[in-house]
Amino acid sequence: MVAVGTILRFDEVRGYGFIAALGGGEDVFFHANDFGENRHVVQPGLRVEYEVMEGERGLKVSTVSLLDPPPVRRPVTVAPIPGATAQASPVTGASGQAGDDEGVCDVLSAKSFNGAVTELLIEHAPTLTGAQIGQVRQRFLAFARSHGWVDD
Repeated sequence: MVAVGTILRFDEVRGYGFIAALGGGEDVFFHANDFGENRHVVQPGLRVEYEVMEGERGLKVSTVSLLDPPPVRRPVTVAPIPGATAQASPVTGASGQAGDDEGVCDVLSAKSFNGAVTELLIEHAPTLTGAQIGQVRQRFLAFARSHGWVDD
């Protein structure tokens, strides 16, 4: 049976979330990959249409699709990272030249990205241990890769 609901919460790092049914009831688990090509636009508040199945840990979606058009993602302005070399994003194929920056994202090497994250963490959270910094860097690097911000 097809139901309508709203994405209640979504963890971008782990890639999963929960849908609240329009008529109430138990929240339904979903994974971002259930949205196919729209997985990068998943966020709380979006209305969805879905079918439910019983999973090992409770209800989960068997099919899901967006009812609202995907939101337009606004470009993020980031201060330049000292010592980092940037190139135009291969996704856009744009040159990155002045006046040609709509949709362009500077792509960093994994080494440059990790170095910049490490410096920021040391500067702004000096009580973190080396192990904690390593964990944070891994999560940030995975997130950056999923958005095409880092090139290996």
